[in-house]
Amino acid sequence: MNKSMGENQDKNTLQEENMTEVSESTAEPKKRSGLLANIQFILLAAIVFVIGFSAYRLYKWNKGTPSDYDPNYQTTDFDIEVMDNLIPLAPDKREGYVDDGVTTILCLGDDPFSLERGENGLAEQIAKKTGATVYNGSFTGTTMAAQFASYNDGYILDAFSFSYVAKSLASGDFDLMKTAATYSYDENFATTAQMLSELDMNTVDMICVMYDGSDYINKRPCDDPNAPYDEVTYTGALRSGVKAIQEAFPHIRIVVMSHTFCHSIGEDGNFQNGDRADLGHGTLSHYLQKERDATMDVGVSFIDNFYGSVNEDNYLDYMTDYIHFNDAGRELLAQRFADCLFPAGE
Repeated sequence: MNKSMGENQDKNTLQEENMTEVSESTAEPKKRSGLLANIQFILLAAIVFVIGFSAYRLYKWNKGTPSDYDPNYQTTDFDIEVMDNLIPLAPDKREGYVDDGVTTILCLGDDPFSLERGENGLAEQIAKKTGATVYNGSFTGTTMAAQFASYNDGYILDAFSFSYVAKSLASGDFDLMKTAATYSYDENFATTAQMLSELDMNTVDMICVMYDGSDYINKRPCDDPNAPYDEVTYTGALRSGVKAIQEAFPHIRIVVMSHTFCHSIGEDGNFQNGDRADLGHGTLSHYLQKERDATMDVGVSFIDNFYGSVNEDNYLDYMTDYIHFNDAGRELLAQRFADCLFPAGE
């Protein structure tokens, strides 16, 4: 009986083990099936996310970003950077020079200075904005360059071109200038020539040179690479005149104010844009670049009025005609000079 009971227990144990093995073998596929389902779900979710994110980015890209551009907005500002080149006077140039404590400026040039000599004139505006004593040594209708290689009595304006005036100041000989002034219908020629002859250049601290676009309009050659000091060229006259003053009066700081935008008048009587019309020696911007190059050659300061003051966009506000300035234009030029050379607080 005991043997029978033992056999029954062994049978029961074996059945239980078989049932356990069956149960475990059944559960294993279920686990694998569940894991596979989870992986598939994760992959599906990732695919949905990628597709959704891509669709969102595509939507944003198509929609673009809001622009602050206003087609009705107008401004006189422009993107071109001005070409100022401010060079301080080397300290050794003033060695031995006795400063009188008064800032004195001599202005040389043509119409921008000469056409208005009252309180609204460019020289007077410079005096007002800088607090300096300013002398106006300009002559109407003249140019930087001379018309002829040697002086011709038939064209007296050459005696008042920049290189001639500069050499008269450097040498102290004003005979030619005074004689030529007697033939001028402009009484200011004689008055100005006399003032220059009496001016003590040792009291002058700065010379401001400015000619408008007259050299361009009068078709003066802009530059001669083979003769950089040729006085019948725009830049040659500038170099020659500056050198003469520097050698005679090294203590004087020289500042060249460039021409501004202007027009020329064509054969049909219509205005021609100075920055587009080449009258034979380049456009206005060509003259500007060559003038700047010349000032760098002789080591003097350059103030760019072509891009920095009266330009193609705003000239109607500052000019009375194709080249001459109104009161606002002269005030603007004076302010530009003061801002460059006498900044606030200095």
